[in-house]
Amino acid sequence: MFIAPLPDHRTIAGAEVEMMIKGTGQPLLFLHAGHGVEPTDPLIDHLAKSYQVIVPSHPGFGASARPEGVDTIDDLAYAYLDLLENLGLTDVVLVGVSFGAWLAAELAIKGSGRFAKVVLIDAVGCKFGDRETRDIADIYATTIEQIPDLFFADHDKAMAALGNLDFKAMSDASVMRFARNREALLLFGWSPTLYNPKLRRRLHRIKVPTLVLWGAQDKVVSPDYGRHYAAAIPGATFEVVEAAGHYGYLEQPEAFGAKIDAFLTA
Repeated sequence: MFIAPLPDHRTIAGAEVEMMIKGTGQPLLFLHAGHGVEPTDPLIDHLAKSYQVIVPSHPGFGASARPEGVDTIDDLAYAYLDLLENLGLTDVVLVGVSFGAWLAAELAIKGSGRFAKVVLIDAVGCKFGDRETRDIADIYATTIEQIPDLFFADHDKAMAALGNLDFKAMSDASVMRFARNREALLLFGWSPTLYNPKLRRRLHRIKVPTLVLWGAQDKVVSPDYGRHYAAAIPGATFEVVEAAGHYGYLEQPEAFGAKIDAFLTA
């Protein structure tokens, strides 16, 4: 489950991070969800048919080192801006999923002229309801056995995407990778849980075309949450994919890919 290392390495803020680059063409920075990223993720393969897709493991996730002083979502965003500057990339398509979509939003509000378009898939990161309303499911209270039904719409597709969920059957390296992803997600997403209280009021600063894309059966953040997200970004488009949960991009990669293609080529 989410265990394969990425084949390349780069330096972010003085620390080595693992990275995968697939395809050719306009650069596309893909920011992964909290579970990490696999070289075989089907949406990445789809996007690599038309773009040069750059997929790092976030600092602290997978086998990526976490630079000293990088311990907030804001720190991560500035680390990625440094990476883009170091790579000399401009006209970048920015795509993020879940935690990675939150990170993408934090990047986009900082006004970098390096981004051409933004795609946010089942994003977290904002608080839209009142203090008594839970906007985001408490994923930190989730056991590994509960992951398939919370994050996916279809249990069978969840098991096909996740593979082996038995820690006893995993190698030590696989367990360590899973644990590092969970630890990093806790570090960057804890207190308040998976949101930045200031982000909602800053989303108006996203000045490039933006697609907010959602799974219709998302149990972590509902489609209504996604509609609020899109409404806070000037001119953003909101789209829903049926028969898809929070990780719908893994169970319905062709449907997500088609909507992204239509948006990016419009």
